[in-house]
Parts: sequence; C-alpha cells; structure tokens
Amino acid sequence: MNEDASNKMSREERLAAKLRENLRRRKAQGREMKAESLDNALPKDKDDS
Repeated sequence: MNEDASNKMSREERLAAKLRENLRRRKAQGREMKAESLDNALPKDKDDS
C-alpha cells in the first residue's frame, strides 16, 4: 500500500507539473495574441519613397 501511495503521489505531482506548464504556455499565448491584436489595431507607417 505504501508503494501505491508513492506512485499515486508521483502521478499527482506529474499532473500538477503538466498543469503548471500548460498554464504558463497558455498565458504566453494569450500575451502574444494580445500583442498581435494591438499591433494590428495601430496604424502602420508607410514609406512613400
């Protein structure tokens, strides 16, 4: 039973780590999308050389 408990904890720890990693990735994607939408909303300077 002790071995099962340690396996379960390691599984829970792995899942928690994956959730944290996913959250960081999603936040980064959200920041990137927000930056892109701000870039698209701003008027672009055009060179008429």
